[in-house]
Amino acid sequence: MSFLEIDHLTKHFRVHKGLFGAEEETVKAVEDVTLSLEKGEILGLVGESGCGKTTLSRLIMQLLPPTSGSVVLQGERLAALPPEEIRMRRIDFQMVFQDPYASLNPRLTVFSTLAEAIRTRHPESFGDNLARRVGELMRRVGLEPRYMKKYPHEFSGGQRQRIAIARALATEPKLIIADEPVSALDVSIQSQILNLLMNLSKDLDLTMLFISHDLAVVHYVADRIAVMYQGRIVELGDADEVFHHPKEAYTRQLLEAVPRIEYQNAS
Repeated sequence: MSFLEIDHLTKHFRVHKGLFGAEEETVKAVEDVTLSLEKGEILGLVGESGCGKTTLSRLIMQLLPPTSGSVVLQGERLAALPPEEIRMRRIDFQMVFQDPYASLNPRLTVFSTLAEAIRTRHPESFGDNLARRVGELMRRVGLEPRYMKKYPHEFSGGQRQRIAIARALATEPKLIIADEPVSALDVSIQSQILNLLMNLSKDLDLTMLFISHDLAVVHYVADRIAVMYQGRIVELGDADEVFHHPKEAYTRQLLEAVPRIEYQNAS
């Protein structure tokens, strides 16, 4: 069995429309998605806005209940677990969001943000031991520990995303879901964050689902690419094969629509 198995996952929403909401319509956000990730693999999920990528990520994170289908992590069906056990297991799968400023608590210093996450895995950590762990985590993502008493607004966008990545790593997860982690950043900063994620995946043997609307970005970072359209996976394969020899017309449209950016390896 693969490290992560997504089996025929479906999510439908009921929405009301028309005068006084009298009409009911079913929105098929995710429709019969089957994917698998091997340990240490980076799977890129690409598609236009509204295609269901973020809904799929929230289904995997157990933030939304599926209409049907299942998510199996290391042989364990997550939806079968009681809510309190899901909360405990969630330290094993963490998310990095698109907007680092919105995802960080502006009232907490970097130290408080990271310390809180570290203590979910190591509740015995206090004092100097906790400060040492926070400092090590900051160094790992390319930040100076001397800045740990600063607040999110005192950092640049790229630095805030590094803090968000550090928070995700603080629980020592086995799976990272990165949902558009560079789309809110300047192009000059994007390659730094992409290289950081790739190096962390390699060094820590992380499994990662990397979500983006930009096929060039996904090709740069992923081992395999899954293309999503209207809630379904329409193409899946090796990253180079999908990028250079796409089989589906929709994948070719994504290639034509997105500017090619050559990222220089900064590692």
